[in-house]
Amino acid sequence: MPELPEVETTRRGVSPHVIGRRVVTVNVREHRLRWPVPADLAQRMTGETVTAVDRRAKYLLFRTGRGSMMLHLGMSGSLRVLNAASEPGPHDHVDLILDHGHLLRYRDPRRFGSIHWLDGDEDHHALLDQLGPEPLSDVFTGDLLFQLSRGRKAPVKNFIMDSHVVVGVGNIYANEALFLAGIHPQRAAGKISAARYQRLAQTIRQVLEQAIAKGGTTLRDFVNESGSPGYFRHELKVYGRGGEACEGCGTALKEIRLGQRTTVYCGRCQR
Repeated sequence: MPELPEVETTRRGVSPHVIGRRVVTVNVREHRLRWPVPADLAQRMTGETVTAVDRRAKYLLFRTGRGSMMLHLGMSGSLRVLNAASEPGPHDHVDLILDHGHLLRYRDPRRFGSIHWLDGDEDHHALLDQLGPEPLSDVFTGDLLFQLSRGRKAPVKNFIMDSHVVVGVGNIYANEALFLAGIHPQRAAGKISAARYQRLAQTIRQVLEQAIAKGGTTLRDFVNESGSPGYFRHELKVYGRGGEACEGCGTALKEIRLGQRTTVYCGRCQR
């Protein structure tokens, strides 16, 4: 599934091609996504100019004067900016034809993504109103993590992957951030000190910023808006390296299942 860096990479990639462009036509070839595509999406979007492309967690918000189209890439979704005459493939479900002879195409083989229309403030939408802060925002701090973790018995890895605590820290990035912070992924969230949470907040931000700069981590179904894979995976310290030598101490990295997710860590470096 595309994680926050992949979604942010997509946002940055498509923004220059759609901001300031008027939507001439909307073609919806498949309404049956995770939730049905709004029946009146074409009516709402046609004639509108895209004023901004924002991101909240893993949702992209295409803003217009009338409202916003909110899009989630799901498990296998991607966006492309193509010539308006480009023929659609079998998994190309929605096109926004723009006034400069190009289109924004949503492709989703598994159809686990979704498209919604928002008339007002997205913070009141049912899919967004319970989300925690953005990890790259000033609101996200070690102090916040420390306060929210008090009394929590769940493993710290599960804690930082909870979207009510902070959004966008997916499995790959949780593994990497905990390794860099020297924190064992199974340690109870409520047993970690304020100072260690300060370090963890820093490493979460560091890992996500590096991944965004590199174009995201390539997953099985994801390529960025130009069709090129991300390259951050070549710099992963622990994820996908179970049994290999830790880059810090040389000890074999351990791989376990935690919260039904692959978890890799160094038993010597992480406490």
